[in-house]
Amino acid sequence: MDYYEVSEARHMKGLRLVLSAGVPGPWGEAAKGLFQVRGVPFIPVAQVPAQANSDLVAWTGVRNAPVAVYEDEAPRTSWLDILMLAQRLGDGPPLLPADPYLRALAIGISHEICGQWGYGWCRRLMIFARLWGEEACRNPGELPPDQRQLARQYDFRPETLASAPQRLRDILRMLNDRLEAQRQMEHCYLVGDSLTAADIYWATFSAMLEPLPHDLNPMPDELRDLYADQGDAVDGIDTAPLIEHRDFIYRNHLKLPLDF
Repeated sequence: MDYYEVSEARHMKGLRLVLSAGVPGPWGEAAKGLFQVRGVPFIPVAQVPAQANSDLVAWTGVRNAPVAVYEDEAPRTSWLDILMLAQRLGDGPPLLPADPYLRALAIGISHEICGQWGYGWCRRLMIFARLWGEEACRNPGELPPDQRQLARQYDFRPETLASAPQRLRDILRMLNDRLEAQRQMEHCYLVGDSLTAADIYWATFSAMLEPLPHDLNPMPDELRDLYADQGDAVDGIDTAPLIEHRDFIYRNHLKLPLDF
């Protein structure tokens, strides 16, 4: 993907979408998928993972990605605000059902995937634990300053690390149960009888369970290993239906190969 620098993009019109350049981060891939499905063109803007990104902070107030900035409106930094912006701007298939109950269900399932203490949140903690080592897991206050900042931001503590694998298993079981209940009604999606944001979030976040093959997702090998390494967290979980659903959503609704 050809990215603009922050210094260029902040003076442009339309939708600017800040993404981690060269990395298929699940939150960023989900944001791209939402806007693509809704038919909203965007200007990709580069963010460098785990760096200060001072220009980005000066523009949006945050150093992380994704961030969506539309015209002169306030930056959207949360997954829900980005979802609601995509729903408002686009004219493609709706991301949320019109029925209030199904709408609430789609948003709730999406939160379990990508919100605080959701699937992606827990997997990120587990990845940090592998990267930083056992001593950091016991004493995160002893991490170097940059890593200590990430630990505070994402609640990396012994207590949360201990809880993350079980939380992850509970979410995967919920998604499996949901898919099975939908199959019983001859529906192919997580909510209702058509695509919703929940399907897009699962398809993109499933990279942290089993990444797409290299020809479809040419991510760096080191990152692929981190994403694919679950340890024993998914022992006893039937992941095949979850991956089958991921493949169905990409095949029918999202662009391949990934471009990041």
